Amino acid sequence: MERHVTTLGVMYLVFSVLGILFGFFLFVVVTGSGLISGDSEAIFITGIIGTVLGSIFVLMSIPGFIAAYGLFKFREWARILAIILGMINLINFPIGTALGLYTLWALLNQQTITLFVNKRNHPQSI
Repeated sequence: MERHVTTLGVMYLVFSVLGILFGFFLFVVVTGSGLISGDSEAIFITGIIGTVLGSIFVLMSIPGFIAAYGLFKFREWARILAIILGMINLINFPIGTALGLYTLWALLNQQTITLFVNKRNHPQSI
């Protein structure tokens, strides 16, 4: 199960990076659309919308980074955070649903729970 936890950490890291890249992409495209128009009102409105949309995606990616870090260190709080993120991801069909199902399967498994308890009680084995 240790391999599954590490795989989940990598997956949350990758999805978080993709979320940040998509946030920057939205910012550039939406803001750039206003700049292309040359209209000062359009530049203002698209600047606000691009900033808000980009910021939302960047902020939504932060918990994934935190969960990935904790999963790599086998921290119990990261297991709980990843379970919560997995449940939220279930609504993001199809890739988020697959990640959510894999997260719930891997982290709610009794072997994984035991693994996290053992890592907490014997931190030198990390």
